[in-house]
Amino acid sequence: MFLSLLRLVYTEDGLTVDPSGKIAGRGAYLHNSRGCWEKAITRGLLAKSLRTELNSIDIEKMRKWMEEFPEEPETEA
Repeated sequence: MFLSLLRLVYTEDGLTVDPSGKIAGRGAYLHNSRGCWEKAITRGLLAKSLRTELNSIDIEKMRKWMEEFPEEPETEA
């Protein structure tokens, strides 16, 4: 699986994906993997990076965006 970074920006309208990297506002980068996004949500890492609290609407948006990511391959132990 090829990983790339996606920029998320928190604006006055809430959390959004910024594919251009040019939307004004505090941004953070996450890999396009479900595991990375889950960690960012559950451990509060994204909220910390954005210096804000994510509300339930923002988290629901993230989970919906995550559905578009390919399934992660199983890692060998």
